[in-house]
Formats: sequence, C-alpha cells, structure tokens
Amino acid sequence: MRANADAPRWVGSILALPSLWPLARLALVSAYLVGGFTKLFDFAGAIGEQEHFGLYPGWLWASLAILVELGGSALVVAGRQVWLGAGGLGVLTAIAMLTANNFWALAGHDRFMALNAFFEHLGLIAGLIVVAQRSDHRPALRLHLQQSLYSDGNRSGATVSESRQHHGDTQQ
Repeated sequence: MRANADAPRWVGSILALPSLWPLARLALVSAYLVGGFTKLFDFAGAIGEQEHFGLYPGWLWASLAILVELGGSALVVAGRQVWLGAGGLGVLTAIAMLTANNFWALAGHDRFMALNAFFEHLGLIAGLIVVAQRSDHRPALRLHLQQSLYSDGNRSGATVSESRQHHGDTQQ
C-alpha cells in the first residue's frame, strides 16, 4: 500500500523524493528568513514597525522578532529541535496576526485584506505544526514510503529487501 493510496504512483514517487522534505521546510520558513534579515539590516525600520502595531518597547520586540525569525527558521531548515523553531515561529505568527490583522475592527476592502492575511497566517501556523509533528517521525515515515513504493509491484509476498534486489536496488 502506498502512503497515499488514492494518489497516482508518480505523485507517490515525487512525495518520496529525499530532497522534497528539506525543500518544503525551507519554503515554509522563507518569509521568516526574508523578514528576519530585512529587520536585521534595517533595525530602525523594524523598531518603527513594532511600535506601529502597539508593541513597546519597539527595540525589544524587534530584537525578539529577529531572533525568532532567523533562529527558528534555522532550526526548522536544519531539522534540529524543529519543535522549538516551529513553536517559536508559530507563537510569533499568532502575535503578528492578532496585532496586525485585526479584521474585526475594520470595514470594506481593508477588512477583506486583513481577514485574508489573518487566515494566511493561520495556515502558516498549521504548516509549522505539521512540520513539528512529522519531524519527530521522519525515519519511520521514510521507511514507510520506501516500503509502499516497493510493495506496489510486489505481488509475490517477497520482503522489501527481496523486492529491492528484484528491482535492482541494492541499497539498504
């Protein structure tokens, strides 16, 4: 059985690519990396941004944002203590969406834009949760995906190892 039984085999092959997982983690935190470096290189602007949203002292909130955006992203991309990096980014994102995307206090087009941004941030938080959950299970998931791909053509009841040898894959 494949990891996604209803998905075509080619989709399962793409999802099983070893490079996909680190690239997906990098893509997930890319906005935080851009934001963190932008704040770092324009610290006065970062302070102004924090104070604009009512976060005082601005220098403290800007420093914390830079630390979390860059440090949390580095942990997620490196696959080390992902729970900590993703958790920090999730909390930062929740604070940002509640302070900067207060759609409940707006009307018309501004309300629509803030509502959209609010739910985009909520989606990022959900993605960070998934990354934190899956990072704890990567070796088991990788083995499951490999077994699923090999077992598709394995109707004889052979073991995964025997199936690999039959298909010319000698790596264990």
